[in-house]
Parts: sequence; C-alpha cells; structure tokens
Amino acid sequence: MRAKVNGIEINYEVSGTEGKPWITFSHALCNNLTLWDDQAALLKGNYRILRYDLRGMGQSDSPPGPYTFPMIIDDALALLDHVGAKQTHWCGLSIGGMMGYGLAQDHGDRLLSLIACDSRPDAPPDYQAYFQHRIDVAAEEGMEALVDLTIARWFTPASVKANIPVLDKVRAMIRSTDPVGHAGCCEALKTLSFGARLGEIKIRTLIIGGAEDKGAPPEALAETAKAIPGAHHVLIPSAGHISNLENPTVFNKALVEFLEGR
Repeated sequence: MRAKVNGIEINYEVSGTEGKPWITFSHALCNNLTLWDDQAALLKGNYRILRYDLRGMGQSDSPPGPYTFPMIIDDALALLDHVGAKQTHWCGLSIGGMMGYGLAQDHGDRLLSLIACDSRPDAPPDYQAYFQHRIDVAAEEGMEALVDLTIARWFTPASVKANIPVLDKVRAMIRSTDPVGHAGCCEALKTLSFGARLGEIKIRTLIIGGAEDKGAPPEALAETAKAIPGAHHVLIPSAGHISNLENPTVFNKALVEFLEGR
C-alpha cells in the first residue's frame, strides 16, 4: 500500500490482528520493510503491525535530499495518522531506532514503548566522513560498490565467512536502494544528536544490540540505556549490526519478553 504524506508517497504494509495494540517497525539504512518479515509473522496474533519503507528507501519515493531526522520523524507521524494508530510500540533498527529516540523525546504521547535496536543516539567523530564516503562511492560507482563493504561492516566475520542465507537478502536490499534516497538518509545520519536529551524519555525502553556490532558497539548502547530512566539493555551474542537477522532466536526472545512486560 502507498500513502501520500508530507508531499511524498510512502510504501507501507499493515498486518496482524485488528483491535490489538499497534507496533511499528522501522528499518535500517539501505533496507526496507522486509527486514522485519520474521518479527511480523511472530507477532501477528497479538499486535496490529505497521511496517514501512523510509523516505528514500525501498518502494517509497526518493526525493532529492538532504533529509533530516525531523523530516523522517514527521513522515512516520503522518503515516501513523494515516493508518489510525494513535499510539504504537516503536521498534527500529539503526536509523529506525535513532528515530525512536527523537519520537520518544518529542512525541512520547504517541508511543507505548521504545525498542531501539543497534541504534546509537549520537554521531561519533567519524560519522560525517563515513557517510560522506558512502555518498561518494554510490554516486561514482553505484550501489553495487557498497554491497561487500556494508556486509562486512554489518555482520560478524563468522557469518560473512559462512555466507549465511540472510546475507543474500541484505545484499539485494542494498542493491535495490535508490542512490538519491541513500544520500538523503546519509545526510540525516551525519546530524545524529539525540544523546543530550535521553533523560527526558519517560516510556518503557529496551535497547538491543549485537555483541559484535561495529556501528553501535555494546559499550555505547550500555551508556545509552543508563541515560534513559528504567531502560533495559540486552546484548545479542553472535550478532553484528543487523541483530534481528543474524541471531533471530535471541533477538525475538528479548523482543517478546519486553513487549509482554517480562
């Protein structure tokens, strides 16, 4: 399905059970809503599920950037209004989880809880150079040139060596990403700065991260959890940045237990 929000069309899917609490899934850079296929199937009996492609990603429109976090957060709020979700659990990975910090700080009344996965709240010193490099490579050589580099950064060496099946799914998502949308989202990531206001988050929060995540390392996420009142931090073993795909068993257990209040 497609919704016209904020002057663009957003691709989205609603599934699950009518009348149940909403949960919204927001994906990582160069991903799309299919990142959450397994979690949507797992939760369909107990939740009304919204998944969507971020501005510039998947089948959503890719207007020229730069994009900003306020812009993509406004997209999410408009989409929630479109589907009639007054409140929702928010589960986001990487840029999707970063959006969750912003939503929880400024629109906490719309969230039932926050699950931020492999999502740091602030940009480290090398962020601007790293994401500018991604923009430059994609512009000069196309998205294909980013595939192997991204897989090596996002997954553990053991999974890359074994070439586990989910790697092909992620490779396909990277290849299909519009370079214009990729650049727009990279510009937003350069400006990441939610850390100073983490103490303002009042909703139940779970911070999930892969034990071998290079982009959002465990120590950074542990500090993030400490800064949010009452937040829990779960480390996913044998997983890097895309922890829900690399170790779904442990990830899904942590997700379900948190949602059920355990």
